[in-house]
Amino acid sequence: MSDTKSAAQSHQFQAEVAELLHMMVHSVYSERDIFLRELISNASDACDKLRYEAIAKPDLLGDDPDLKIRIRGDKAAGTLTISDNGIGMDAQELVDNLGTIARSGTKAFVKRLTEAKEGSGLIGQFGVGFYSAFMVADRIEVTSRKAGTTEAATWVSTGGAGFEVGPASEDDAGRVPRGAQIVLHLKDDAKTYAEAFEIERLVRTYSDHILFPIMLAEEKGELRQINAASAVWQRSKSELKPEDYTQAYRTIAGAFDEPAMTLHYRAEGRQSYAVLLFAPTTRPFDLFDPGRKGRVKLYVRRLFIGDDTELLPPYLRFIRGVIDSEDLPLNISREMLQNNAQVAQIRKAVTGRVVSELETLASKEPATFATVWEAFGGVIKEGIYEDHERRNQLLGLARFRSTKDASKDGALRSLKDYIADMRPGQNAIYYLTGDNLDRVKSSPKLEAARARGVEVLLLTDHVDAFWTSVPHTFEEKPLRSLSQGDVDFGEVALLDDKKDEADKTTAVDDAVITAAVKAVLGDKVTSVRASQRLTDSAACLVAEGRGPDRELERLLAMQERGTGTKPILEINTRHALVKAISAVKLGGREADVGDLAELLFDQACILDGEVPEDPAAFAARLNRLVVRGLEV
Repeated sequence: MSDTKSAAQSHQFQAEVAELLHMMVHSVYSERDIFLRELISNASDACDKLRYEAIAKPDLLGDDPDLKIRIRGDKAAGTLTISDNGIGMDAQELVDNLGTIARSGTKAFVKRLTEAKEGSGLIGQFGVGFYSAFMVADRIEVTSRKAGTTEAATWVSTGGAGFEVGPASEDDAGRVPRGAQIVLHLKDDAKTYAEAFEIERLVRTYSDHILFPIMLAEEKGELRQINAASAVWQRSKSELKPEDYTQAYRTIAGAFDEPAMTLHYRAEGRQSYAVLLFAPTTRPFDLFDPGRKGRVKLYVRRLFIGDDTELLPPYLRFIRGVIDSEDLPLNISREMLQNNAQVAQIRKAVTGRVVSELETLASKEPATFATVWEAFGGVIKEGIYEDHERRNQLLGLARFRSTKDASKDGALRSLKDYIADMRPGQNAIYYLTGDNLDRVKSSPKLEAARARGVEVLLLTDHVDAFWTSVPHTFEEKPLRSLSQGDVDFGEVALLDDKKDEADKTTAVDDAVITAAVKAVLGDKVTSVRASQRLTDSAACLVAEGRGPDRELERLLAMQERGTGTKPILEINTRHALVKAISAVKLGGREADVGDLAELLFDQACILDGEVPEDPAAFAARLNRLVVRGLEV
């Protein structure tokens, strides 16, 4: 390596990489075996890329058209070498690809890794699996020659703060006519990874379904293939065992968890394609990435085309797997994919199958589906808003917490469950949106519903404010918000009839009190009205029947996209504070009317999770009222 060293240039790792390397060695992976899977996966990707590029430029393959991955262990030297004859990298690509985090490149990614108890499920999804090799090696040398070029470069690092990149020595360059060679100088406690039996065990466990032959160099120099090198999705379901699907999922998705759902079938007819898709158990780090990109891989006749081809709608972006078409042209571009009629037909058919499979899972394995929903329900609900064709199916899949059991660990409720338990006289499905389960559970808007035993769905995902902005019905029952429009539970009997009779005799005059409060608040509110929602609290804020709900308006305002719609203040004319306003109004104490009316409004804001517009004025007003009360 002396020639390389003399011409090598030193580089610093991206800050996140340096921190990542520390975590790799000390905490991220629960078992070190995974490093070989990650390196083989990278080699497979390099071969896939070359196959794709060679469609337009066959000369890239030269006189070496058979793509493969080679592994050689040297017990005496304590090294493990993984090489491929794929696309390769030039010097600048070595710097870019091995010095930065490929997809995330953000402190948020490292923060998530730091917080994760098991980081192994995250690594492969972000192009950082290469760094896992530092768990077993204290020095790594990468020599690479890009396909179609004559110069080779070498990348060297000991896993510290930086790395060196320079021209490859003649010996190294001669060993890599095309592709990449990674030499791991194994740590003392990792020398067993140079043993042939150990290499073969890891390959058969984690990488048996890699499409390219993985060749093991034996002691006498012979090469022996040690993986099946067959597309698992092209094999019959009868040939495969559950563990085969698990390992295929982990290889394809770069994951470490168990698949919660597996969908494997072949479509025949106008189009022929194989499908192998998985629903993960755990949430991937990029699930809520603004790009909302899916990660289903598209193959055409076993040739990898891409993993960002939008083969499923964004609300199914958590699904991982492969779709392999027999009919699409091999030279199809990503731009052509967006407008290709065949791809559109595949997308529609596969989306329907995935949703149907989720329905089957929910019916036959409710506990497993509950796990899927807890991880991905917030994404699936995006489809209620976006996928008109499958809206009713997705509403049927949806699971909610409700006032029937509002604990975080309580059983989730379906809309079918809700309808089956509706009270006599109830003709709608009621819900309440918010950003926090505890706050929604304690909302005064639930009081009238509770008094009548009416179940209310508690919706706390951000997406809930958006999909509920469109009118929905389920089994002919409309969904209605408790924070928007009028609510009338008059047809549903109170659980305690005596309380209703007592309340009717003590209410103040609605018109007088609402006019007095509105006069004080002015344009802070659209109107003031007597509430049918409240039984114990003094006031609450609601939205008009048309336009955005309160939670949606709040979210839009945070993005400076709010409509500026003012809320309606509903007051409980049976409450002591409201009666006090009536009393001081009749007594001519206008200052007290003003303070009490403003206090009603500020209380309602606080109960909605908002800070009063003028906290100092709120505190002063409250102090004045308390002092007056003490003086009496």
